[in-house]
Amino acid sequence: MDLAELTTLRLGGPARAVIDATSEQQLLDAVRVADEAGDPVLVVAGGSNLVVADEGVPGTVIRVLTKGVEVDSDACSGAMVTIAAGEPWDGIVALAVDEGWVGIEALSGIPGSTGATPIQNVGAYGQEVGQTIATVRAYDRFERKIRTIHAVDCGFGYRTSRFKAEPQRWLVLSVAYQFRLGELSAPIAYAELARTLGVEIGRRAPSAEVREAVLALRRGKGMVLDADDHDTWSAGSFFTNPLLTPDQADALPAEAPRFPQPDGSVKTSAAWLIDHAGFAKGDTRGHVGLSTKHVLALTNRGGATTAELLGLAREVRDGVRQAYGITLVNEPVLVGCEL
Repeated sequence: MDLAELTTLRLGGPARAVIDATSEQQLLDAVRVADEAGDPVLVVAGGSNLVVADEGVPGTVIRVLTKGVEVDSDACSGAMVTIAAGEPWDGIVALAVDEGWVGIEALSGIPGSTGATPIQNVGAYGQEVGQTIATVRAYDRFERKIRTIHAVDCGFGYRTSRFKAEPQRWLVLSVAYQFRLGELSAPIAYAELARTLGVEIGRRAPSAEVREAVLALRRGKGMVLDADDHDTWSAGSFFTNPLLTPDQADALPAEAPRFPQPDGSVKTSAAWLIDHAGFAKGDTRGHVGLSTKHVLALTNRGGATTAELLGLAREVRDGVRQAYGITLVNEPVLVGCEL
């Protein structure tokens, strides 16, 4: 099987072996057997955050297809919801809105699996999963035992965590989220979403309306999967928003976005940098290009190769560095290839 069949970019060469793990025990057994044999392992769930080399992978691909949602809820303490790693994320967000679990409604439309959310500390429109995660249950491949890790020990940061920092060590099995109960969302923290909803930043809105607004915004940027829309043949945002020192931020043009962070750093917009470095929506290079809807998405226009995609990524990265002295960092995980 080619990995192109398992990734949202529809890119990637063959896997030597593919194992479908539909239960936690199957998942653990497959990883343990491979580890004991010294066989390289690539764990895949939704495939929405992977860029796989045209040559494929030399070892075993294990697909995480585990399912299950356990709920412990009461009016006083809210809902503690434990979710198997293989559950599709957007289905969980839809369920949360229906059940009145507050805190992930702005994370609607994000592809991929629940088990991937703590790894990236998935975030969008002013929310991050680290704000609602209580614990992560994971298999420690180094110590060969299952551990339950509390949120405070997960090392959550902007699009990062201890799981991302040690990708060969941790296999996420399930994630427990602690939700407040109610029909209104968490306070709206993102200006574009607030404008769309017609509320002020910091105010709440019905969670169902927040979900629909986010889905509409994401569709407008080609960030909701659609097999017929090549703009969604991507890994989502290819570059993270840079975190700068104050001096670096001061060196940017006056009109560049600046978002001061609690640690004293300043976040700016990767999309603004790309756009103002001379790259435009819809720019193409052979079979790849920037999305026609959003410059942060690098897309497969059909018949592309990973080599073509990485060539475009390097061109964008180097163009921004030349224009502004800032080196963009890729968000998706590169497998068997590099920028």
